[in-house]
Amino acid sequence: MKGMSERDYASHAGLSRGGVQKARKTGRLVLHDDGSIDAAASDARRAGMTDPDQQRRSLGGDGAVSGPGDSTSYLKARTALTVYQAQERQLAIQKKKGVLVDRARAETLVFRLAREARDHWVTWPGRVAATMAAEIMAEVERETGASVTIGTAVLQRVLEAHVRQQLDALADLRVSLG
Repeated sequence: MKGMSERDYASHAGLSRGGVQKARKTGRLVLHDDGSIDAAASDARRAGMTDPDQQRRSLGGDGAVSGPGDSTSYLKARTALTVYQAQERQLAIQKKKGVLVDRARAETLVFRLAREARDHWVTWPGRVAATMAAEIMAEVERETGASVTIGTAVLQRVLEAHVRQQLDALADLRVSLG
């Protein structure tokens, strides 16, 4: 036998026997004519064909990886990518659940709601002035017995002035979503 057996190579490379068998099936080992494993050539081929992250794990997690380049920068980049992808997935899940909303859409909806409320209040005095004038005249007549006339236009102007004053005070409010 020119080279090593699977068991010998497994202990040499720090792999399980199943790992050696898998490497043999995938062509990552160099074999002699008699089927034994050429250890030096197999180590070189495995180093070239194996993911640096897997090489690092097979060496116990903190051993140096042979080969060109700095493996720590690769691992840092891969870790950063994994963290970014996890955060991206978490945001997508939160968005689907309704926990997160699009900021531009939220600002548009708040603006539209404020505009609708303002428009409703601006037109309110014109809608209720006549009814309020009639109710006030009826109430005064019932309590005093005297007939009183309240001009609808006057009451509407007074209500509009007070509503505009209130809306001006509300206009100073700012919604901050960030």
